[in-house]
Amino acid sequence: MATEQDIKLGKKIHKLRKGAGMTQEQMAERLDLSTKYVQFIETGHRKPSLRTIYKIARVLNVKVQELFPF
Repeated sequence: MATEQDIKLGKKIHKLRKGAGMTQEQMAERLDLSTKYVQFIETGHRKPSLRTIYKIARVLNVKVQELFPF
């Protein structure tokens, strides 16, 4: 079950990805993950590892701290 923090993280990643003009497919390819996994992260149904969080920040060209709205 998705926690409130997982959902907030997912929404933040979704917002930043859209702001970067990137599709889930493009982001998944750059992260070397499946599109389904990116969808799960954005909906809060999967909690990304710390390594994946760093990769997401790099792909979105933001600091890791910017991914955490809480």
